[in-house]
Amino acid sequence: MNDWQQRVIALAGMSLSAAAVQKIARSGSLYPESITDTLVHSVLQQSPDSIEQVYGGLVNLQPGLQTFVRQIGSSSQKDVEVTRYLIGMLHLSRRLLKEPKVLDELGQRISQIKRQKEEFGFEQYRILESMAGVYRELISPLGQPIRINGKPEVLKSDANQHHIRALLLAGVRSAILWNQVGGKRRHFIFSRKQMLKAAQQLLQIA
Repeated sequence: MNDWQQRVIALAGMSLSAAAVQKIARSGSLYPESITDTLVHSVLQQSPDSIEQVYGGLVNLQPGLQTFVRQIGSSSQKDVEVTRYLIGMLHLSRRLLKEPKVLDELGQRISQIKRQKEEFGFEQYRILESMAGVYRELISPLGQPIRINGKPEVLKSDANQHHIRALLLAGVRSAILWNQVGGKRRHFIFSRKQMLKAAQQLLQIA
């Protein structure tokens, strides 16, 4: 993977999270479990051999790549709500990177959740609940909360709230990854063509 492809993979992870949050907020449980699995995997994968391994393989990121292409390509296809979620994730990730104590605690909490899943066989809803707690307690207080739009009856559900917060945690994790592979805010202004080309290349091999 070249530098632009690695950056786009991280952005596709963010896009996958943002689109998932939007869908769940609007329709509740009507969402592919495989996408939730991919995003949970991205949070719990702490020592990957490659950036694709964060998401369990490039094929799992195909919907995120498609969302990212729509967001960065034709203006008529952009979703303002998804863009707002992406900006919120990037903002929180920047705040998090300035808080080493919070980063350390985050790593410890994620390790605990990984043990819950892999050693103790916790069910998915329990894992989502634990991830939601991490987001609520460690990430959300760092900056302006990401305001979620959706159906009131859907957003009142504890299960949906846990699901959304868990996926926001995954989005922040991808935003940190974007920073780690050299992603900069100026790229969204000056390097859109390079990112779009890299995304289209990745879609051909995903």
